[in-house]
Amino acid sequence: MKAYASEMIKRDSVFRDIAEKRETLWLNDKYLPYDMVDALCQLIVSDSDIEDAEKRLHRFAPYIMKCFPETVNSRGIIESPLKDIKAMQRRMEKEFDISIPGRLFLKMDSHLPIAGSVKARGGIYEVLKHAEALAVEAGILSYSDNYEQLAEKKYKDFFSRYTVQVGSTGNLGLSIGIMSAALGFRVKVHMSADAKQWKKDLLRSKGVEVIEYNDDYSKAVAEGRRLSDEDPMSYFVDDEYSVALFLGYAVAAKRLKHQLDEMDITVDAEHPLIVYIPCGVGGAPGGILYGLKRIFGDNVHVFFCEPVLFPSVLIGMASDLYEKANVADFDIHGISEADGLACASPSGFVTRIDRNLLSGDFTIQDEKLYTFMRMLMETEDVRIEPSSCAAFIGPHSLMNARNGLSYLKAHDLTPSLMKNATQLCWATGGNLVPEKVWQEYLSK
Repeated sequence: MKAYASEMIKRDSVFRDIAEKRETLWLNDKYLPYDMVDALCQLIVSDSDIEDAEKRLHRFAPYIMKCFPETVNSRGIIESPLKDIKAMQRRMEKEFDISIPGRLFLKMDSHLPIAGSVKARGGIYEVLKHAEALAVEAGILSYSDNYEQLAEKKYKDFFSRYTVQVGSTGNLGLSIGIMSAALGFRVKVHMSADAKQWKKDLLRSKGVEVIEYNDDYSKAVAEGRRLSDEDPMSYFVDDEYSVALFLGYAVAAKRLKHQLDEMDITVDAEHPLIVYIPCGVGGAPGGILYGLKRIFGDNVHVFFCEPVLFPSVLIGMASDLYEKANVADFDIHGISEADGLACASPSGFVTRIDRNLLSGDFTIQDEKLYTFMRMLMETEDVRIEPSSCAAFIGPHSLMNARNGLSYLKAHDLTPSLMKNATQLCWATGGNLVPEKVWQEYLSK
């Protein structure tokens, strides 16, 4: 065990819980009011950057609508429902003898078109951005064109000269693989030992080359990056450092605000928004968090949720070692059922940019993932992957954990204010899971 881990375990009970693989809640000791960090954040990723990403997604909407008929009703915009889950809220309160104040919602990125996970936001966006840059540079596309023409054979022939590669535990690989293959790219997805077999099978059915490793996520990323660097015609989607991925995720915040407005849900000092997002290497939740803060400021409180076997973002932030931190430093080993969250080290880019923005980080035992999964199916008839269910540890524990009550008190989230709160669990994957795999999940 590394020296810093031993020191943290001595200093803080949260890290003793981490080392002993117990559920815990870490509160961010460097959290700051948003107006104190706004200017610094804009130097790295600005509002205009996010607006540019949103415009790019609109340019590609005709192409997406043509090639993916499931997006016709949304006119080529890849977006998910926001669902009020009152029955799930009541079931959790009764089952665990707890109180969940305010209204509980599910942001169903588990049902995003095309890739069936939150990775459809960042992953698909980065592929589209790369394709646009290649085509514009080659003089075969201009920003004023109707991008529906990208479905023509000549464009597929053009993109087939290039390769897109990515390292993944599963869902990012699906989003990159499906969209890249549709455009005509050659695609290689480097997958870790945690990746589910059905995800590998689905990628191969799309013509994607899947390269498997008997090692963790970090190894798959490192090898994918190395092999891509050796090929001048290859582009590597880097979940650990990609600003393009981050921007694709950040766009979600404005979309969420529109949905809240349509439902007449107010977010302000008297009506706080509390969001819980499953977290792996940090890319998707980090981008969503950043976008939410840019829109709602101090009126939104965002918590990440990680499996007890892979609290990598928690450790990276709390130690200020960022990407140099590793769960193995705490003698944590094993394969989590939350395959999409199985990252031993976090993104250095995300942990740095969100260091002053994140409210805290919950950890959750694998067996509880299945408990929440069954509850949601029974109460709301909604299926999401076990890793998605990590988000439910937030409303389950915020009002019922010592650290959670400390956070509420420190931020003046009084019981009367919490009655006005909107609590939101971000479902990150599940729509593409085969029926056979669902039956396996239910048997556990």
